[in-house]
Amino acid sequence: MPQPLSGNLFDLCTEPVSSEVRRAVEWIGTAGSAESRGAVFTRPEVVEFILDLIGYTEDQPLFERKILEPSFGHGDFLLAALKRLLASCRSYFSKELAPVERLADAVVAVELHADSFAKTLEQIAGILVDEGYSASDADLLVSQWLHQGDFLLTPLKGRFDYVVGNPPYVRQELLASALLVRYRQLYRTIYDRADLYVPFIERSLGLLNQAGHLGFICSDRWMKNRYGGPLREFVSRDFNLDVIVDMNETPAFHSGVSAYTAVTVFSRDRNAITRMTSNPPVEKVVLEKLAVELRDGIHTQSAVPVREIHGIVNDAEPWIFESSVRTRLLRRLEDEFPTLEKAACKVGIGVATGADKVFIGKAFDVESDRLLPLLTGKDIRSGRVEWSGKLLVNPYADDGALVDLRCYPRLARYFDHHRESLSQRHCARKSPDNWYKTIDRVWPELTRKPKLLIPDIKGSAHIVFDPGHGYPHHNLYYVISDSWDLRALQAVLLSGISQLFIDSYSTRIRGGYLRFQAQYLRRIRMPYWRDVSEPLRDELRAAAEAFDIQACNVAVSRLYGLSCEEIAALGISGG
Repeated sequence: MPQPLSGNLFDLCTEPVSSEVRRAVEWIGTAGSAESRGAVFTRPEVVEFILDLIGYTEDQPLFERKILEPSFGHGDFLLAALKRLLASCRSYFSKELAPVERLADAVVAVELHADSFAKTLEQIAGILVDEGYSASDADLLVSQWLHQGDFLLTPLKGRFDYVVGNPPYVRQELLASALLVRYRQLYRTIYDRADLYVPFIERSLGLLNQAGHLGFICSDRWMKNRYGGPLREFVSRDFNLDVIVDMNETPAFHSGVSAYTAVTVFSRDRNAITRMTSNPPVEKVVLEKLAVELRDGIHTQSAVPVREIHGIVNDAEPWIFESSVRTRLLRRLEDEFPTLEKAACKVGIGVATGADKVFIGKAFDVESDRLLPLLTGKDIRSGRVEWSGKLLVNPYADDGALVDLRCYPRLARYFDHHRESLSQRHCARKSPDNWYKTIDRVWPELTRKPKLLIPDIKGSAHIVFDPGHGYPHHNLYYVISDSWDLRALQAVLLSGISQLFIDSYSTRIRGGYLRFQAQYLRRIRMPYWRDVSEPLRDELRAAAEAFDIQACNVAVSRLYGLSCEEIAALGISGG
């Protein structure tokens, strides 16, 4: 984790931009594809909903306020905001035109893509003329409101009452290296594999005035993933998450987008209350009522359930949206018990080869001691190991070093036949002498070691005991231990306690599935094996061997000393 955040390193108004950075920005602004600039367009009902959530409503004197749209694209948010601004002016100025000077600072909008900028500018100028402004006044206003440039590099004056929009979805690998270096200099929240929307949120929050509100629709991955830690810390210092609307199963955009999205509203009001709902229907009347309830806490019979949650924002920790009882239980377990790995259980992931067609199959003309039985998710689907016969070609010796191909002529011929494809892999280009390596090192002794196997993606915990039949593929995580009895550990991981931790810390994907990844498994808390009584050890083992989830929950409720309220909150039955 990087050092604690202390604001931006540079003053955007004074720092020079290098020629490499300028060329990279100009390319995105002129020749860049929709993908390269992260263009995703929001449905109008959702746009109006977010404007309502931040309080940018026409009953307010919007000409006295300032709104910022940091990446306006085709104007989805900007045009809707302009209509509200003009309606507010008609109300406050008795249907007369608001003086141009009263509107000069009302809007600031930034867009990098030249064609999108020009088309939206033309639309806004046309709306102003239709409203009754002269062409010269309309040109004056759009020239003051609209700025073509990179929001992350563009100097902006003052602070804002409202920030709204849909920040761009751009992966780091799509950016020119010089531009990424520059962004990293300016924004401390760009950490690990953070997408571009992360610094957009950082800068936008920093531009809010004391009473300001920010409303974005964007990916929700940063709220729990590793790369979001610095941004979560940034939020926790000065801001509150007022509203979150899970939109993962909601068609919020004009076209299908394979992103996991949420609407979020932030403010500088440190009340620590968050109102939350999930997947509302994209219907105007429903969203209007829901916005009032989420924004003001006024029950409107919106037919969409709203929850109030306290203490979601907690330094760099992942955000937990569980009920208060489940959250209190989670915190109690974290206070009272060590993590899975501190309790002498190791979490790992199976082998990634970078060339499965070469390394994995059912028959190979290589030396027999170069083959290991491979286990995949399909092999444990039934709840026990049922090996399909797949084999892994193992290029490693027992000591972890690559074998000398001169000692294995059949293996050497096989790899040489596939040398071209193997050498083109990233791991081989980094280490040309080791061109026949797998991405992950293979440790043959893991094949024979008893372990628990866990598929990456599942709706609920699916933990399978392998007494030592095979080597796990990269779609499987594994847990081993020289302390805990693995059958007893299997009962714990099959229980509602395991589900509580994964539910709380994992990011959900389409269909409500969870990611049972190492980073989340390592958060599970459990007692030391030495502290488990012999009768309870036997009960845990028996429950797991029978693959009886109810029996696992009964035993585990005793293991953790769960109260009746805690058992009910987990949705399990205690014994």
